[in-house]
Amino acid sequence: MEKINPARDGGTLRERAYESFTHHLLARDIRPGQFISQRELVELTGLPLGAIRELVPRLEAEGLIKTVPQRGMLVAHVDVGLIQDAFQFRLFLEREAVAIFTTEASDGTLARLRRDHEQVIADCTASGEDITPELVTRAQLVDWDLHWTIVASLSNRIIADTYRVNSIKVRLIRQEQTLLSQPLVIPVMQEHLSVIAAIETRVPAAAVEALTAHILGAKSRALGVR
Repeated sequence: MEKINPARDGGTLRERAYESFTHHLLARDIRPGQFISQRELVELTGLPLGAIRELVPRLEAEGLIKTVPQRGMLVAHVDVGLIQDAFQFRLFLEREAVAIFTTEASDGTLARLRRDHEQVIADCTASGEDITPELVTRAQLVDWDLHWTIVASLSNRIIADTYRVNSIKVRLIRQEQTLLSQPLVIPVMQEHLSVIAAIETRVPAAAVEALTAHILGAKSRALGVR
């Protein structure tokens, strides 16, 4: 059996611990507002206590947990403040990103994004009122892919890392409000197609306006405003 070299494998274990934590958080094995101990995280992730202890400062710095003396770690809970902050961050970052993306994205990338969305709509339409959970999941992945493609196109690691953390918080918010649901699949895909159409004009102001309307709509849904 190969021996673990702490010097060599420490970083790997820390990353595995982080990925495992966020996976369980988004899978709702760990719930927003829940208290959890380091020992419980060891049991949940199957990783050593040392890796969990090294994980805690990163989770605190990212606002995903807060250590409460005598009680353990409090997982970030979803409230109006978190919703306001997370969506304001998205607006600031994604509007700038889409303005640049509009002038620099390849025709092939835009064609792929359009094709993915149109295919989801076509499959939903063919399903009638019986949109399967699998199709809803695929639509959710297409939803996230559009936003990530726009941000990742900046090729800025600092922005990408910060956006990834905010995306975790947005996904927590949407879980509390339920994620992309059956009635929302086609309307949200159509909103995205409006954004894609604006990007295809190669006019940054048009793309910014379309994306702003989409994000504000998502924020209203998260706040329960219709």
